[in-house]
Amino acid sequence: MYKNLVESHYTHGELLNTIRNGISKLGKTTADVTIDDLGPVDEFHIGGRVATGHFLDQLDIDANHHILDAGCGLGGASRFAAYTYGCRVTGIDLTQEYVQTGNELSRWLKLDDRITLEVSNATAPPFSEQTFDRAFMLHVGMNITDKQTLAMELYRVLKPGAKIGIYDIMRMSDEDITFPVPWAPHAEGSSLSTVDEYKAALQSAGFSVISEQNRREFAVEFFAQLKATSQKASGPPPLGLHLLMGPTAPEKIKNMIDNIARNIIAPVEVIAQK
Repeated sequence: MYKNLVESHYTHGELLNTIRNGISKLGKTTADVTIDDLGPVDEFHIGGRVATGHFLDQLDIDANHHILDAGCGLGGASRFAAYTYGCRVTGIDLTQEYVQTGNELSRWLKLDDRITLEVSNATAPPFSEQTFDRAFMLHVGMNITDKQTLAMELYRVLKPGAKIGIYDIMRMSDEDITFPVPWAPHAEGSSLSTVDEYKAALQSAGFSVISEQNRREFAVEFFAQLKATSQKASGPPPLGLHLLMGPTAPEKIKNMIDNIARNIIAPVEVIAQK
C-alpha cells in the first residue's frame, strides 16, 4: 500500500517527452545535451547540483568504485558521480517511470556503460552481500518508514570499510508540517525521522557515524536565490523541478520553505562507515 502511494506520487506519465521538449526549448537535441543542461531537472533535492557535489565529495569516491544510489529517482546524482569520479553506479528506485526515463537520459549522455538504474526497493535490494564500495541516498528517507531495515540492508550490501552518505530532510521539531511538500501530498505519504533516529538505525546496523551536518542555512540561501532568479525571469525555465512536481509545484515549494524557516524540518547530511 505504502509503495503504491509513493510510486503514484512521483509518477508523471509523460516525463521523458516533457524533458525532451525542454531540451528543444534550450536549442539543443538529445545528441548534444550535456550533464549540466539536465542538472536542473534531474537533481531532485534541496541545493541541486551544488548540494550533490558537496555531499558526494565526502565519500572519497574513485574510478575503481562500484556505487549504490539508493532511491535514485531519475539518476541525476548517479550520472554526476559517474561523470565526475569515473566510477560505476547502480541505482534503484520504486518509480518505474523515473527508472526508465533515467536510463534513457544516461544513454543521451553516453554514460549508460557505467550506470544501471533498476526498479527495486531500498529496504530489500536484490544484491549479494558486500557488492558495493560506497552507497548514498539523497532525499529518499522521507518516503521510507522502516529506517532500521533500510540501514541493515545497506550494511549488508556494502564491503567492509565502505562509506555511506545520507542527505535527507529530517525532522527538527514535533510541530505539524504543512502539506503538500515535494515528497508527499499529505502526512500519510511522509516518513520523516530525526537525525538521532537516523544515527541510531545506522549504528544498530553496525555502521560508525563519521559526521553530520545540518544544511538549513544553505537551504535558506538556496531558496532565496531561487526566488530572486524566478522573479527576474518571464516564466519557468525549460528544464526544472517544476516538470517533476506538476501544477502544484509552487505550493509544494512554498510549504517546504515555510517548514524549513520554522525549523520544523531541515536538510541534513550524515556520513557513516562500515
